[in-house]
Amino acid sequence: MEKVTTKRMSLYSGRTHPALAQEVAEHLGIELGHPGAVQFANGEVRVRFGESIRGSDVFIMQTHCGYDGRSINDSIMEQLIMCDAAFRASAKRITAVCPFYGYARQDRKAEGREPITARLIADLFKAAGAKRMVSIDLHSGQIQGFFEGPVDHLTAMPVLENYVRKNAQGGAPVIVAPDAGRIKVAERMSQHLGDMGADLAFIYKRRPKGTANVAEAKEVMGDVEGRLCIVIDDMIDSGGTICSAADVMMARGATEVWAMATHAVLSGPAIDRLKNSVISRVVVTNTLPLSEEKQIDKIEVLSIAPLIADALSAVFDDTSVSEIFGGENQS
Repeated sequence: MEKVTTKRMSLYSGRTHPALAQEVAEHLGIELGHPGAVQFANGEVRVRFGESIRGSDVFIMQTHCGYDGRSINDSIMEQLIMCDAAFRASAKRITAVCPFYGYARQDRKAEGREPITARLIADLFKAAGAKRMVSIDLHSGQIQGFFEGPVDHLTAMPVLENYVRKNAQGGAPVIVAPDAGRIKVAERMSQHLGDMGADLAFIYKRRPKGTANVAEAKEVMGDVEGRLCIVIDDMIDSGGTICSAADVMMARGATEVWAMATHAVLSGPAIDRLKNSVISRVVVTNTLPLSEEKQIDKIEVLSIAPLIADALSAVFDDTSVSEIFGGENQS
């Protein structure tokens, strides 16, 4: 008797951002699985998948953030529990899909007696049974080396570039890096938009020692006078850096300032700062859920779901993920 085995893909989502997972499932042409998550009165979570996943290639999606009364730690823990449940249910391979990777800014010891929490999170996923990880625009590339297994590092750059091409009337925008660490990303985007006459600039900023969420934009390096300036970053958190950078650019003669980022963290005073700033458009992707009170007129949300779906399909079929981005997601 000849037995033919067939590969099966299973996609599950935690409770943080199920709308994104549902959109990814629709692009893949599959049904989103039922994780059967139950929360007890003391806050503990229990998961029991509603169907057999024995021998399946299981993708467990959860973006790491606080939402609907739950903290970022709750969302990470829920995904870990789901990975453990899949491991004990005899899944063939478990891939943790983290559109926004929590604690990514704690990727090194900037001062003495500090943790490297980004490495700790990677270790927890390995312990829970995840063999592979997929994430989008990690705060720093070295986080890929924290996880013992393949890491598919996606980038939202194609989605953001497409928006600029469609909406930057008059052409010749200036792509601005908000700090020295993002110059490489801004340079690549300006090269891709070279046919529009795009140029590059960057902001010199200072972060006072011993502070968090505090950065002062001091000067812009590059010619921005009479130009549309587009500040590109991996995330907008409290909004202080990007708003002060916009003030500097307008003071140097920019005609308009847009802010573009993959992850709309938008914590604390971010919405008020953006609403009252000189920034005319804030363009982000849906890696993180955006609550109603944060949906101001300036903010436009682009879908990252087709890109995630293409990457998960490539992982499932054992084909190249980097080919989707022309290899530039790794550089």
